[in-house]
Amino acid sequence: MSDRVLVIVPTFNEVENLEPILTRLHASVPAAHALVVDDGSPDGTGELAEKLAAADARVHVLRRPGKGGLGPAYVAGFRWAREHGYDVLVEMDADGSHAPEQLPRLLDGLATADLVLGSRYVPGGGVSDWPAHRLLLSRVGNRYTRWALRLPLSDATGGYRAARGELIDRLHFDDVASEGYCFQVDWAWRAVRSGARVTEVPITFAERRFGRSKMSGSIVGEALVRVTVWGLQDRLADWLPGRIPRPVPARTRDGGR
Repeated sequence: MSDRVLVIVPTFNEVENLEPILTRLHASVPAAHALVVDDGSPDGTGELAEKLAAADARVHVLRRPGKGGLGPAYVAGFRWAREHGYDVLVEMDADGSHAPEQLPRLLDGLATADLVLGSRYVPGGGVSDWPAHRLLLSRVGNRYTRWALRLPLSDATGGYRAARGELIDRLHFDDVASEGYCFQVDWAWRAVRSGARVTEVPITFAERRFGRSKMSGSIVGEALVRVTVWGLQDRLADWLPGRIPRPVPARTRDGGR
């Protein structure tokens, strides 16, 4: 692929994970650049990112003053990427759960798509090192999201994805402040409803090796409420055309990431 690729890596307290994941990224896709979007990590992640950027022109840093959440971090990264002329934008976790070695598969998918989702739940995909209750929660959440929003996707909540810059330009992110599950569902739904070509490729999701997960029960609960509200509004717009506006996924209160 001749397009300029930028991998956006949001961080908060990922000092143990950052350098290994960037090393793996550049071993897998040497031409890719990385943008570390750090939300004021108190553990020194931002300082490490600056050090890595000084040593490698493919690494860039966008530092934000405090923990603003996953959705806003990605939106800030999207804007930075387009302002700096990148054609393909990738979402990737810093904790190693998204294997950089699988990134070529996502990039290849862009030959026939505008948005490629790394999916745990299509043939060939999977999850390693997860307890049974977490896997069950993820599967049920995705099936519910698929039904509630009538989304033709097996893994709308996954955060490993690649998109063409033109699609990012076309979607309206000014009113998106969702976190975690909600942010990923929010903009995948926007992409599908905009008529974008969206496809899924199999990935294997691995549990982080260092640090603590940012996922919490409040994020899962908020996602459930928001998806339910969006789905009901969407169906009411079908039943009462002209009287009920078609919903646009909007701001949520989720915290953390």
